[in-house]
Amino acid sequence: MTAYANPLRRVFLPWCADQGVAEVAELDQRTLDRFTAHLLEAGGANGALSKFSVAAYVRPVRQLLAWAGKEGEAVAGKPQVPRLPRRVLDVLNREEIARLEEGGIAERDQLIIRLLADTGMRVGELVDLRTDAIVRQGRDAYLRVHRKGDIERLVPVSPSMVRRLERYLRSRRADTYSDRMFLALRRGRDGVYGALTVSGVEQLVRTAAQNAGLDIHRVHPHALRRAYVTHALRGGMNPMLVAQVVGHSTLRMIEQVYSHLTVSDAHAAVMRLLTQEKA
Repeated sequence: MTAYANPLRRVFLPWCADQGVAEVAELDQRTLDRFTAHLLEAGGANGALSKFSVAAYVRPVRQLLAWAGKEGEAVAGKPQVPRLPRRVLDVLNREEIARLEEGGIAERDQLIIRLLADTGMRVGELVDLRTDAIVRQGRDAYLRVHRKGDIERLVPVSPSMVRRLERYLRSRRADTYSDRMFLALRRGRDGVYGALTVSGVEQLVRTAAQNAGLDIHRVHPHALRRAYVTHALRGGMNPMLVAQVVGHSTLRMIEQVYSHLTVSDAHAAVMRLLTQEKA
């Protein structure tokens, strides 16, 4: 909520006050276009703004006006999001991920790195995994993953990953009472092994990156999620299935973030399709 409120309070509402705009009905398309133009030309409090920053300021305004319209206000326009240049993402390759895994100082750390890389789950979802998260359906295995809003999904995992997870769970100390799958390596002040935190995962990934000789500025938990999606798409996986596995409710994020996939990726996908058709 703060991410949406700050652009409104600190940027949009002061601009409206400067323009003498006091009612939603006064925000016609021409006025809203002036707001976007102002951001592009004048920038913000700290100077020039990139188009990505301008978009971050404009989207909350669009959402505010959409809400106002549902509440019965007369909404006469909506600010336009500037056309964004395509970003080329720096994605970890499989060899770098293998080196990163080897850089983990404990089996728990190596397991976490491989799990993030092979499932694409969010780090917050990983630390919330429970000891009963492994689900078997016939020969297939999944992890039961929860995200915000108490939404649950099943994420496919390989047989080798299941074996590693089960070995890790069996190795946990008998005096461990938490139902979280991943725990801290040391006891807390209360003498209990607490659940691993998001910051704890971030730190273990940084340590593994240092041990592996990788640039710590480009190696973090979300980089493993990004690598999973990229490798899945390049491998020909249906984007809708990719979105389902990683927990995106729509294809919008896949389309926006992973536009770095190149023309050669599209060519390779078409060639795979044609080869399959001839077989």
